[in-house]
Amino acid sequence: MNTTSLHPDKIKNFRKLIIALSIVIPVVVAALFKVKIEGVDFSFLPPIYAGINAITALLLSLALVSIKNNNIKLHKTFINICMVLSLLFLACYVAYHMTSDPTPYGGNSKVLYYVLLVSHIILSIAVIPLVLFTYLFAWTGDFVKHKKWTKIAFPIWIYVAISGVIVYIMISPYYGHL
Repeated sequence: MNTTSLHPDKIKNFRKLIIALSIVIPVVVAALFKVKIEGVDFSFLPPIYAGINAITALLLSLALVSIKNNNIKLHKTFINICMVLSLLFLACYVAYHMTSDPTPYGGNSKVLYYVLLVSHIILSIAVIPLVLFTYLFAWTGDFVKHKKWTKIAFPIWIYVAISGVIVYIMISPYYGHL
């Protein structure tokens, strides 16, 4: 049952916006990796954006517990915070990579590291439309679709958040050792 007061054309426009963002964000992020800004030191950002991922994972877990306990208001609060944290993460991540050279992994667990890293990157792209559409369905009151999409979006979003922390922990000893 759709309880939204939004006009169907407005919902259609939001769907188009989500599709556009799902394409534009990864393309822009990839393009910005080719931009290097010299003379700016954002080397302090990786632990911050890893921390943002950790907080996101925790809040996603609390959002799940909240909705399981029928605390819709708290669930919404946690999800809204996670959305803001995701934007903050993206800004920090791009700022760091635009001002820093890539850090090669120097550990013994290269296969594990690269499996985690590649899956993290691929799923971080896939999660954009999943989360945005899931959010839109809740916002418009289409809770049948919201629940259906959440079953896909939630595990991917939490995997991306947790794997981001693990990737950071694995690569952090090699920062600045080029």
